[in-house]
Amino acid sequence: MFDCLTDAVASRPHLRHIGRYMRSAFLLEVGDTPYHVTVENGTVSAVEIGPFKMRSWDFAIRAPQEVWETFWSDAPPPGYQDLFAMTRYGHARLEGNTAPLLHNLRYVKELLALPRTLRREAGQ
Repeated sequence: MFDCLTDAVASRPHLRHIGRYMRSAFLLEVGDTPYHVTVENGTVSAVEIGPFKMRSWDFAIRAPQEVWETFWSDAPPPGYQDLFAMTRYGHARLEGNTAPLLHNLRYVKELLALPRTLRREAGQ
């Protein structure tokens, strides 16, 4: 699911540029599957699939599988079109130190939307 992020970001110079100051490790949880993502200067240096014991992260974004699938659809309905919309309507949760997320918000939002973009590109 998120294991494609390393190559997808590497092939998008504009995205690496947007995140060039981000150095963070965060957790993305899709249902029961945790993904530990490490970003260094706009490059996704590692995506590891859990479960993890005692793994540190700066912030976590957690949502059920169905929520992520709806978010990645071509035209997500209201409440699913954005990370903050998903948290506002209770579809997803943010935890931990959100400062790195907020400082690099555009980068993280585009990173989370990459599976949608990759689906569109594969369909063409």
